[in-house]
Amino acid sequence: MATKIDTGIAAKDRAAVAQSLSKVLADTYAVYQKTHGYHWNVRGPNFSSLHALFMDQYTEQWQALDVIAERIRALGQFAPQSAAAFGNLTAVKDGDPEKDWEGMVSELKSDHETVVATLRDLIEVGEAAGDDVSVDLATQRLTVHEKHAWMLRATLGEK
Repeated sequence: MATKIDTGIAAKDRAAVAQSLSKVLADTYAVYQKTHGYHWNVRGPNFSSLHALFMDQYTEQWQALDVIAERIRALGQFAPQSAAAFGNLTAVKDGDPEKDWEGMVSELKSDHETVVATLRDLIEVGEAAGDDVSVDLATQRLTVHEKHAWMLRATLGEK
């Protein structure tokens, strides 16, 4: 028996927002995995600072995964949970542990920019659906990913 969800958002709109959230979840999970892997494998003269930076970032991302998945569930949809599902949803590519530190930082910067674009899409879908909660979640995540990208750009000596 299907449960009726009455939150003031139509079922088709909830499904559309949940699909966008699923892409955010997949992108976030992919960046989390890559950042954690680069934390393990980074080398070079600034190893210690990058090791700590990556740990700060992957720890924050890990905590965000649950918030995103629970929002999908609150909308009455199932959150993706398998590697295959995430792989089909994300635009983020796997990391290469043999990259040098600059390659790792540059790639993570680009990955956070990818998540930013996915979040901006979610904001558009959420606004069209009248889903203020998902828009708020996306705005909060946007703030974090823009900051992560900025920190990585600064590490590379970029503006």
